[in-house]
Amino acid sequence: MLAVCCVLPAIADDADQRRRYDAFFLEAVCQRQKGNTDAAFDLMRHCMDIDSTRSEAYSFLSQYYSHLKDKQRALQYCRKAAALEPENTTYLATLADALLSQREYNETIGVLEQLYSLCHDRDDVLGMLVQLYEQQEQYDKAIDALTRLEVLEGKSERLSYAKSNLYTKKGDKRAAIAEMKTLADQYPNDNNYRCLYANTLYINGQKKKAVAIYNAVLRKEPDHRNALLAMLAYYNDQKDSVHVQEYTEKVLFNKQMASGDRVELMRRFVIENEQTGGDSTRVLQLFHRLLQGSQEDADMALLCASYMNLKKMPEDSIRVVLEQGLQIAPDNAAVRLQLVMYAWQAQDRDRVIDLCTAARQYNPEEMAFYYYQGIAYYQNGNLDGALNAFQNGISVITPQSDPAIASDFYAVLGDILHQKGLEQEAFAAYDSCLVWKDDNLGCLNNYAYYLSEKNIRLDEAERMSLRTIKAEPKNATYLDTYAWILFMQQRYSEAKIYIDQTLQNDSDTSAVLLEHAGDIYAMAGDIRQALVFWQQALERIAAEPSSDEDRSAIITRKIKLKKYLKE
Repeated sequence: MLAVCCVLPAIADDADQRRRYDAFFLEAVCQRQKGNTDAAFDLMRHCMDIDSTRSEAYSFLSQYYSHLKDKQRALQYCRKAAALEPENTTYLATLADALLSQREYNETIGVLEQLYSLCHDRDDVLGMLVQLYEQQEQYDKAIDALTRLEVLEGKSERLSYAKSNLYTKKGDKRAAIAEMKTLADQYPNDNNYRCLYANTLYINGQKKKAVAIYNAVLRKEPDHRNALLAMLAYYNDQKDSVHVQEYTEKVLFNKQMASGDRVELMRRFVIENEQTGGDSTRVLQLFHRLLQGSQEDADMALLCASYMNLKKMPEDSIRVVLEQGLQIAPDNAAVRLQLVMYAWQAQDRDRVIDLCTAARQYNPEEMAFYYYQGIAYYQNGNLDGALNAFQNGISVITPQSDPAIASDFYAVLGDILHQKGLEQEAFAAYDSCLVWKDDNLGCLNNYAYYLSEKNIRLDEAERMSLRTIKAEPKNATYLDTYAWILFMQQRYSEAKIYIDQTLQNDSDTSAVLLEHAGDIYAMAGDIRQALVFWQQALERIAAEPSSDEDRSAIITRKIKLKKYLKE
């Protein structure tokens, strides 16, 4: 009777322990669902203190540490959970993943084998075992795993080929060949399997027998893709140029060949032709014949254009090929962009605009088309069209965009906005430009100059302009801007030094530059030379097709009054 009384309190204690554990665990799960991760973590830790033999808390804590990127602790708790419940397949799968991420390959294999022993229908587990055993060069075990896969899935090309490769790596040529022969004999009327068998013979040294099978296949199916490729590879190995040329054409003009295969083969043919100093006429003839046939995509045309460009052929002939490619695949951005570049070089801005307008429908994510369209509109004097192009182009800029291109987008947008009188918007665009690339010299120069025109933020403008002349100390445009900012800061002696450098480095002095020089010299105390510069500015304005009468009137007043006039 006494013994029974002693057992009952122990049972009661165990039940109370389970209830407390379950209560805290449930609360931890609730806190986790509410997003209170720290509270859930503390509760799970308390669960472990209550009962260290229960696995659930360890599993939860493993996830927590994994989220914190603490792989070692995550793995530690994974191991503990799996050890407490060795038949829990979820724990085992999680542990296998954790071990694999830590490159613990041997232990991973053991866990996966344990998982497979519990779930014989897990083909994913067997697939992973094959990879791991092969990586560890345990070829017999990899083959055994493939055999177990065959029990699940049945014999197939994929599995037989994999087993044959493993036998080859193991050095068992006879078994490698036998594996593929069994598959080929199982499907005697399928020439694909006959070719696979021949391939295995070939790589295992039985080339004559393999070639005999390829030829037999080609007698039945003259256009059989795999047999033709195999024979081409064989003649390449034999350095038999006559047959290489014959089979290259057979493959290239084979209707069963995918476009990608044709393009890749033609690319190899071009490379080999270049390496051997072959005649480009033969290559161009092949391209011409290929492009006469129907095309699935523009890749062959693009390859042909690249080759013609390499051979420095006339641009007109290259454009014809690219236009053909564009007709085949109007959404091919690479082809269209090359055509844009040719039109750009020819200064055919209307063609640039047409190409880019269509591109915005087919390739709305490509920034280059917005850029070239915007610049073409800008050069044509269509500010609204340019503004639309650049604003739409900016909408496709992402954090992964090329900083230089994104910076240029905002720089040109700023110039356009300034011309339209939207100064604050222009300054905001310049700020964005410099965020992407803080040494965009064109932006720094224009931003600084426009600030000086408004006579605002001159210290900031001077710092920006100084960066440009440090980068390009002989750039007359940058020197003129810096001289003018110094002038606006009333630093006339310094301004005179830099305007002199500007005049020394400027090959075609503009009326604006000459007027600046006159203004600076006047305020530096040399009115005689100032009058000379102002007179030259008047002559330059008069020589321009559309002279600025207002500007001429202001300069005339300066000459008459012999002094600088603040506008």
